[in-house]
Amino acid sequence: MNELVIMHDQQAVTTSLRVAEVFGKQHYHVLEALQDLISSPENTGLLKKSFAKGTYKGSNGKQNPLYYMNRDGFTLLAMGFTGKEALKFKLQYIQAFNSMEQQIRTGYTIPGSYAEALKLAAQQAEQIEQQRPKVLFADAVSTSQSTVLVGELAKILRQNGIDIGQNRLFVWLREHGYLINRQGSDRNMPTQKAMNLGLFRIKESSHVNGDGVVITTKTPKVTGKGQQYFINKFLGMSDHAASEIGD
Repeated sequence: MNELVIMHDQQAVTTSLRVAEVFGKQHYHVLEALQDLISSPENTGLLKKSFAKGTYKGSNGKQNPLYYMNRDGFTLLAMGFTGKEALKFKLQYIQAFNSMEQQIRTGYTIPGSYAEALKLAAQQAEQIEQQRPKVLFADAVSTSQSTVLVGELAKILRQNGIDIGQNRLFVWLREHGYLINRQGSDRNMPTQKAMNLGLFRIKESSHVNGDGVVITTKTPKVTGKGQQYFINKFLGMSDHAASEIGD
């Protein structure tokens, strides 16, 4: 059990054995603490829902007891763990619970065992081969620290099934308030709303023309956050909404 948090009975849990490993405690000490919690007079419905008995195979081949616990159960147990290192591990657990619960909310399939993980990996590999353009969305996310031109964003969208080119994307961005729509030197520059959202950066460059005059140009570039924002927005559109992207 290398993960801090796993799936069990359709919820995010950890185990008494994993807690003992992470916090550097003897497993039987953790079991004793859990049994004290469960047998306490204050044991309410919340406590009963927070823990579930289970077993694991020890190095001697025997089945040994453990407890599964959800976020509430872990919180109650870990209240008694003190010290700088304990705080660090508690924060790691909170982060792990948040991550797992987010995956559950978004419907992501989470394997409950190594065998299931292998099966899921094989299924995903087959899906990737069948729907290779969708990989570009993951690529866009992985390179989210870099900025791209609007035309490059249009290519990513098109390769993900959105029928739109650079010119139509500029029109859409203007019509939806992300780029300035009025005529003038600031046309196609990001609006204040888009800048506040962190969707664009403005790249300035200068060159000397034939008359010796320094010319400064400004180019809107989509930030990593902006790439994720617009890709998610377009992929999340209904077919009807997507069909309304016009010239």
